[in-house]
Amino acid sequence: MDEDFRRAALDYHRFPQPGKLTVEPTKRMATQRDLALAYSPGVAAPCEAIAADPDTARDYTGRGNLVAVITNGTAVLGLGNIGPLAGKPVMEGKAALFKKFAGIDVFDIEVDALDPERFIEVVAALEPTFGGINLEDIKAPECFAIERALRARMNIPVFHDDQHGTAIVCAAAVRNSLVLQGKALKDVKLVTSGAGAAAMACVDLLVSMGLPAENVTLTDIKGVVYAGRDPDMPANMARYARPTDARTLPDVLPGADIFLGLSAPRVLKPEWLPLLGEKPLILAMANPEPEILPELVAEARPDAIVATGRSDYPNQVNNVLCFPFIFRGALDVGATEINEAMKLAAVEAIAELARAEASEEVASAYGGTTHAFGPRYIIPAPFDPRLILTVAPAVAKAAMESGVARRPIADFDAYLRQLERFVYRSGQLMRPVFERAKKAPARVAYAEGEDDRVLRAVQTVVDEGLARPVLVGRPEVIAGKIAQMGLRLKPGHDVEIFDWATDPDGPRLISDYCARVGRRGVSPPAATLRFRTRPTVAASMLLDAGRVDAALVGGGGDWWKHMTYALPILPRQAGVSRVYALSALILPSGALFFADTHVNVDPTAEQIAELAALAAEEVRRFGVTPKAALLSHSNFGASNSPTARKMRDALALIRSRTPELEIDGEMHGDSALSQILRERLVPDGRLQGSANLLIMPTLDAANISLTLLAGATEALLVGPILLGLSKPLHVMIPTVTARGVINLTAIAAAQASAQGLVAG
Repeated sequence: MDEDFRRAALDYHRFPQPGKLTVEPTKRMATQRDLALAYSPGVAAPCEAIAADPDTARDYTGRGNLVAVITNGTAVLGLGNIGPLAGKPVMEGKAALFKKFAGIDVFDIEVDALDPERFIEVVAALEPTFGGINLEDIKAPECFAIERALRARMNIPVFHDDQHGTAIVCAAAVRNSLVLQGKALKDVKLVTSGAGAAAMACVDLLVSMGLPAENVTLTDIKGVVYAGRDPDMPANMARYARPTDARTLPDVLPGADIFLGLSAPRVLKPEWLPLLGEKPLILAMANPEPEILPELVAEARPDAIVATGRSDYPNQVNNVLCFPFIFRGALDVGATEINEAMKLAAVEAIAELARAEASEEVASAYGGTTHAFGPRYIIPAPFDPRLILTVAPAVAKAAMESGVARRPIADFDAYLRQLERFVYRSGQLMRPVFERAKKAPARVAYAEGEDDRVLRAVQTVVDEGLARPVLVGRPEVIAGKIAQMGLRLKPGHDVEIFDWATDPDGPRLISDYCARVGRRGVSPPAATLRFRTRPTVAASMLLDAGRVDAALVGGGGDWWKHMTYALPILPRQAGVSRVYALSALILPSGALFFADTHVNVDPTAEQIAELAALAAEEVRRFGVTPKAALLSHSNFGASNSPTARKMRDALALIRSRTPELEIDGEMHGDSALSQILRERLVPDGRLQGSANLLIMPTLDAANISLTLLAGATEALLVGPILLGLSKPLHVMIPTVTARGVINLTAIAAAQASAQGLVAG
């Protein structure tokens, strides 16, 4: 670690406040009644319920989603026996990973107990507090006895991640490397460098998967582990000790298919590499420096597959690939333990995920690098957000099938939808839209058909049956990118490609466009050039001509420029005077819709009334009952400024035209979100609860509110959704993600279906 990085690490942990964790209440405590419910006397009710039925602790407390990360600091992250206090930053880091990747709450607990028996007593006494125990950084061989004793005594999952987490990810790497190498686990020979907790757990798990024990040779700091070497050899090592004259690592390397390193830097010498068998797998997992550097392997054994524990090399064996999701699945079914079946299920789920194409989030996390299953990608990247959707359900099912689940899951489809909140927080909001889109998949044109984000999104669109994509672009470029990104899209089968130069309709569409803009100051040569060079124009014309049912344009360059290209092509809905934009933010507390965020600078009262009706209709498509608030600097008549009067006039128009809409105003932003505040001002208000549709007086107010809240909260943006056009067309913002493209696809497809545009 260089000095600059060390200083940055210290600053990271110190500022803006010390540490990486905090505790926040999940319930509001704003009134005396709240306090009475949260503590005395209200807290007596759940206490009595739990005393009568201990299982209800999951219903009334956070225990069912609370894990303890516990250490005594005897084997901390390659730093050794630095003690429990010095190990606290590591435990806080582990806790943060649980929360980040799986939404699991954690208390880190550092126990000053070197004696295993005392440590066991301390941890066992904590069972009423937690739904699971993650043992961390405890040295061998004490860790084996500690975990074994705690698993026997406690009726909740106890998991030593240094052993089993490493073993699960390692086993997934072995599973996939053997697929690539054309080998079977029952036939391979494995040699270890290291025989500590992690190494032994890896070997034991592989043996349980079908690796013959007689095909395993252990080595450690003393050399080869052979029968009779140590009178007091631990039982888990002794089962692999056989009579042999070999005494050193190079003695046992000849013909080895797998080198499993969990030991020390540089113990595998480059000159020994030719001893290994054909197409070997080298797992060099010592940190921070592996047993051998991958570049040295590449020089001597280009046929080898290499995995390390480091993030700066391919195939990082990282425990974060499994432990958050194993606990997620175990907690969600109330498992009493994490057993062998659950671990094996995690192995298979992780291995299968690596064989699927990588998502945009993975590419983004790794500087745009595209991952495709192969020698440099045998296990998923640690930031692959699909891990929770794959591993947690597999573990939960295994717990149920093996009889350790106290709360079996009845509806796994519903469970997967719940898990989506950890991946795409837009999942719950978008679910009704997705379902409508799937019923009659629309033909959707994508103007930027060569864009990486669009192609990743289209793969998901095809997989989920959301739409029938039409990509605008050059076929050879699109085909090349599909191959480069490891996608499974098949042009002509999964997707259609529109290329103006070769499409039979190209000349007619260009001619129609020239006629459309000929009296708007655009000459025929200029219009032809624009059609050929501005894919927004081509996609919009495809939509206008009925070749597609909806279109997504933009995603790069100036947003308004794309609007100016598209608006002259598509007429507005009958009876609608303007086009408007609706955007949504997905917050932990729910969704907020904002209008008009992108189009109309200073709408009139008449236009705001029209906007409110269109926006409310769109909000209903999400399965949400609109509760609208007309926002202003004025609170219920407090000001007579032009914008305040405008919002009051708009309210009168809305109530006369759409009396069924629950709406009130004009009001402050905080009043819109708090019924208590509103009731202090207008006890007869018609809006109940918190507003979810915020109608702003100007574009400035709407856009600033949207982007400020998005930036301050890291909320997820859905939209902008254009309202008022005769056919669904949406202009994507430059920062749109693949998930954003997927969401807008579903929205456009659902709109097309509702408008009766989708043909069979």
